[in-house]
Amino acid sequence: MERRRDGGDGESRGSSVIGVFKSVFLPQGYPESVSDDYLQYQFWDTVQAFSSSLSGTLATQASLKGVGVGNQEATVAAATVTWLLRDGAGMLGRILFAWQKGTKLDSEAKKWRLFADVLNDIALFMEILAPYFPACFTLIVCTAGIFKSIVGVAGGATRAALTVHQARRDNMADISAKDGSQETLVNLAGLLVSLILIPLVTDNPVLTLSIFFLFTALHLFANYKAVRSVVMETFNEARLSIVLQQYLRDKRILSPLEGNQREPVFLENPPHPSGNVSPCLYSFTLVLFKSYTFPYACIFFLKGHWEMVHESHKVMDTVFSPFLKSEYTHHSLILQTVRFILKHGFANIISRC
Repeated sequence: MERRRDGGDGESRGSSVIGVFKSVFLPQGYPESVSDDYLQYQFWDTVQAFSSSLSGTLATQASLKGVGVGNQEATVAAATVTWLLRDGAGMLGRILFAWQKGTKLDSEAKKWRLFADVLNDIALFMEILAPYFPACFTLIVCTAGIFKSIVGVAGGATRAALTVHQARRDNMADISAKDGSQETLVNLAGLLVSLILIPLVTDNPVLTLSIFFLFTALHLFANYKAVRSVVMETFNEARLSIVLQQYLRDKRILSPLEGNQREPVFLENPPHPSGNVSPCLYSFTLVLFKSYTFPYACIFFLKGHWEMVHESHKVMDTVFSPFLKSEYTHHSLILQTVRFILKHGFANIISRC
């Protein structure tokens, strides 16, 4: 009887520890309060954060060496000027990037998240190399500062977009706060490992670069797996094009999982309508809006399926078929029209009608 009681106490303590861990690091109501892809994304996000923390430690050590820490000939004033120039360049880069790309970060959250992490690794690599080029040290660290400022804008904005996706009970603040707790725990673990790592790599550039490339490879792999695990349930240009193209090919409507798996996660320049295609696109747009059927083609996710069209066969027969039978017979026409509409906005097109 005593053994059974002791076993029960052990299970109770184990359950209590797990309960405390969940309450500290997971959103309230998990897993019902978050999206189905939450756990997989957070796992890979944790791996990439740990790798980035260790790579950042190596870059910080190199930057401090570059500004003269440990060098008796270095001056405090010179180091301060270098740091101020780096911070100033980063501030300008932050403003310019937000101005140029701010509107793209919501709809292309996956691409910009991956872009931000690649750019962050480039910036860290530049900081590690900077001390070996003293004549260009200030220029290199300022450029790295600009890159890091872009990473801050893109990473923060896309994280916010992903938080909106993960929230299922209007709990975006809770998810964001718990994500911060998870990241803090990972950074603390990275700090402890760094205390062991730094004495080993000091004054050993070959080992420093070897470890940096190892953690960078892990960082990029984890980031790729993280963005690939996200199953967004709304349309952006890429996902809408993929689903439309599949429907036109075999009348099959892709599920959100299938659509996201086919979505490219690397930045690219999609083709835009130009030349002789533009008049046809404009005419096509007029017909779509005057037929009052196009809005049915753009409603969001509901009950596990893309609701691409309402009464889909009727819409395709009455709207798409006439254009597919004309001299502009090509699936890309419809895809280019969608890009045209998304690029210029519904309001602008309606005003032109």
